[in-house]
Amino acid sequence: MDTEGTYDARGTGADRVPRPAGPPPAAPPPPSYAPHPRRPAGEGAGVEEWLRTPRPVAEPGVWRYGHTPRPPEKPEGVSDRSLLVGVLISVLSGLLLWSLWRNGYIPYRLVPLKLFTPGDWWYAGTFGGPRTIEGADALTVYEAVLFGLLVYGCGRLGNWSEIFRRHVAGRGQPFLALATAAGGALAELLVWKDGVPVVRPVLILVASVAGGEIYQSQTVVNVIYTVIALGVLWPFARLGHWRAPAAQWFGKGAAPAAQAPSAQPDAPIPEQWPELRAAGRTDAAEALTAEVRTGRMNDVDVARLRHAWTVGRGHPERLAALSEAVLRTGGAAALHPSGARDLPRRTARHDLLTGQVRLGSCADDPHNPYARRGSGIALEPALLGTSLLAVGPPGAGKSARLVRPVVESLALQALAGRAAVLAVGGAGGDLGPDDAFDVVVRIGDPSSAYDFDLYGGTTDPDEAASVLAEGLVGDVAHLDSRRAATVLAQVLGPYRAVHGCFPEVSALRELVDGDLAAVDALREALGAGGHQAMLRELDALTRQKGGAGDPGPALADRIALLDRPAFAPFFATGEEARPFSLRSLEHLPLRVRIDLPERAHAEASRLLTRLVLAQFTAIAAARTDRSLFVCLVLDDATRTITAETVRGIRRLRSVNAGAVLTLRTVDDVPEVLHTPLLGAVGCCMAFNGVTTWDGKRFAEAWGKEWVETREVAQHAVFADQPFTRALHGLRKLVTGKAVTRDAVTVRQVERERWSASALAYELPAGHAVLSLTTVDGEHAPPLLVDLGG
Repeated sequence: MDTEGTYDARGTGADRVPRPAGPPPAAPPPPSYAPHPRRPAGEGAGVEEWLRTPRPVAEPGVWRYGHTPRPPEKPEGVSDRSLLVGVLISVLSGLLLWSLWRNGYIPYRLVPLKLFTPGDWWYAGTFGGPRTIEGADALTVYEAVLFGLLVYGCGRLGNWSEIFRRHVAGRGQPFLALATAAGGALAELLVWKDGVPVVRPVLILVASVAGGEIYQSQTVVNVIYTVIALGVLWPFARLGHWRAPAAQWFGKGAAPAAQAPSAQPDAPIPEQWPELRAAGRTDAAEALTAEVRTGRMNDVDVARLRHAWTVGRGHPERLAALSEAVLRTGGAAALHPSGARDLPRRTARHDLLTGQVRLGSCADDPHNPYARRGSGIALEPALLGTSLLAVGPPGAGKSARLVRPVVESLALQALAGRAAVLAVGGAGGDLGPDDAFDVVVRIGDPSSAYDFDLYGGTTDPDEAASVLAEGLVGDVAHLDSRRAATVLAQVLGPYRAVHGCFPEVSALRELVDGDLAAVDALREALGAGGHQAMLRELDALTRQKGGAGDPGPALADRIALLDRPAFAPFFATGEEARPFSLRSLEHLPLRVRIDLPERAHAEASRLLTRLVLAQFTAIAAARTDRSLFVCLVLDDATRTITAETVRGIRRLRSVNAGAVLTLRTVDDVPEVLHTPLLGAVGCCMAFNGVTTWDGKRFAEAWGKEWVETREVAQHAVFADQPFTRALHGLRKLVTGKAVTRDAVTVRQVERERWSASALAYELPAGHAVLSLTTVDGEHAPPLLVDLGG
């Protein structure tokens, strides 16, 4: 398959690619995605719109696709009841004042007007009214100005603007436009019925400026009336934003959107591949742009080609081959070795430009910071690189709501050439369909096309012994795994020196158990071959057999779990055997799934899981090319965590690798490893239903924070005066409570972010508490996540 050199890496050859133990079944041809490839899962938009959607930089764990930061928290405002009472009081007060004004009950009401107008316009005395027409006109204008000031003052006093923003503008269009239109119609009615002094004052002012003869023209009068009507409607139009709904109703709203792209024709847009154009690969950019706009590319194609371009920047020959492949095959260039361009189906929302998979949303809960409430929660390699530990009882949703989306996301990134994933679970688990993986190892199933390499693909006896000992007896508290590794090395070295390969399970069991016939045969073969050094190793093993602290019996018992008829064809060695080795994950973006026979062989499954974890941590830390993110996902890590694997997990974040581990309870790990394990992983997740004992461990790991508390103390009020005592007695008689006053104390205290009881009893169904840490050291506090949001 032509990969244009995109996935070629140093040290990878045909012998490193996993091969089936026997003739593999006929694989179906890869599905064809042309001419209409799959769109981004969970999104109704096409790839072009998906590319244009903004992805602002946000805090760790925020779903960045289309993310809009929440507006700053507003201080607690006045209640609706208080607002309505204030509006009612201000309206009644305004009506009362205006009635008193119009009926002459306010003294000296005309004094300010008389100070600025000629005295012969008025009758003598403080309460004298207008004597001439000019005085009457001045009084009309004066009352109109005072009416406007009265309305403004009542509006400020009653906080009309807040009631408008909260109950009218807050509902948006078209309610805002309709409400302001109704208000404008009522205002027009009051103006033209002379309920509001507007028309007469305007006519008087116009006559005083232009002269009364102007009203002899009916056209001029009509124009003035029209200006008055428009002037009354203008503030309502501004408040209601009538322009936008009017343009939409009359079909004019689509014009600006259609002309938007042409406003800046030279501005780079994602679907035009500006990085290729900047590098002079205009032909390739044009070909990919046409593929995007015609719908012949999906999100995996975009992510894969962008990654291929990024990897090939330092290699001109790769860029030339990539450009040629793009011109020849379009969006199908630089395909994954499997030839797949997408998964058969998706169950979660993914954004391959950021590498994120959405798990849910932050609940609107006081435990969550205000800015994070309602925002999406997502995982990505930058977070998984610190490893994740999830704890929850059966049925809490660990597999369906965490493990499956994470495996799915890593599989998509593997198709884009950016990651490799190894998923381990029980047979029949829901880790994804078979055709979503490149390699499926079904241990104990005769139909499995792949075996499993117990020795991790290494040829070094000491390295193989160290990893194998960790998988076999790493969970035995009284046994030193280093001593067990020494015993295994004393067997593996001599056997490989004679046979050129490591022993099969049955032969390894016989040698470790000290079977005389097997040991004598190996000793004779070593002597005949002149392997004196290996002969001394075997003699040392024989001398120590049966001594105090001999790990041989424990090793033999554990190996016997794998020396079963159901596993006979799965751990073969030699030239004809082609078992799958985890070393294939070093350079290849593989999607691997291992199914374990948990129901029929529970102990053997635990042993194999420990072995896989030990091999993964050792191989990930030793690889030289760390450009590929490698992740191990254990659907059930019960009784698989050892002291050595905890140290290995801690090293993963520095080698671009990570692990996802799920447990039913923290007690599935030895008690001495509770604290080291929670300290080794950067992300912790507690599902609803955890016990208080588990909650205590998480509460200790998440620490405490400073919070502000308010304490209210009620103190009795003692009166000294007889009248005050009488009032207090009457109040107590009516209310049944003594007269008290509140004393409020505000202070800063240190409290747990999440207490053990809150984790055990306050988490709703379908929720979990998740804390996050990136490989760069950024932290996100433990957040309550709605896994269905």
